[in-house]
Amino acid sequence: MTLSRRQLAFGAAALSLSGLAAPALAQTLSAEDRTLVDQASAYLQRLTSAQGTFTETGPGGQTHRGRFWLQRPGKMRFEYTTPEGLLVVSDGNNVSRYDPRINTFRQVPLGQTPLSTFLSRNVRLAEDVRVDRVTRSRNGAFAIVARDRRRPNEGSAVLAFAGSPMRLQEWTLIDAQGQRTRVQLNTLQPASGLASSLFVLRDPTRRPGRS
Repeated sequence: MTLSRRQLAFGAAALSLSGLAAPALAQTLSAEDRTLVDQASAYLQRLTSAQGTFTETGPGGQTHRGRFWLQRPGKMRFEYTTPEGLLVVSDGNNVSRYDPRINTFRQVPLGQTPLSTFLSRNVRLAEDVRVDRVTRSRNGAFAIVARDRRRPNEGSAVLAFAGSPMRLQEWTLIDAQGQRTRVQLNTLQPASGLASSLFVLRDPTRRPGRS
């Protein structure tokens, strides 16, 4: 079975957008806006290996929590503690989702998900997504509102950063119906020596000998 974009509207799936068919940067962006987009790209490019905890709030106000691990290019793991056992794993080729509550395992190629830009070897927001606008706060924090370059009508994403030192704080995915999924990074820190097994998720629903 494959994953729909709505089913991927949690955790890692909201981190970034894959490519669209209009100019990468909206013409209304100022030089200062473009500088912030470039700084955000450079920050994400340096974030090659990390781990942390997150809180996710869905469209209906439901809250989920868990831990995540990141290893670019291509790999990420979201391990939910609420609901316990829910897993979302990118192994570099596919993104897999296992929900033990209903015993379902679903998978989609990484390149067909919003994760592909963020987990790519080279992160270039100004080229890979359409940036609609940049908002700034007096304390130096800022947010980037972007859309999928190939599917601009399917919604948008907001990436929010602290300004000094720069840190990815949260992201919000807004679908075509205006429903929001918000992911706050409670902790985010560099990690090294992450076990390769973190980024492997085999189908737990497959019985031995079943093709």
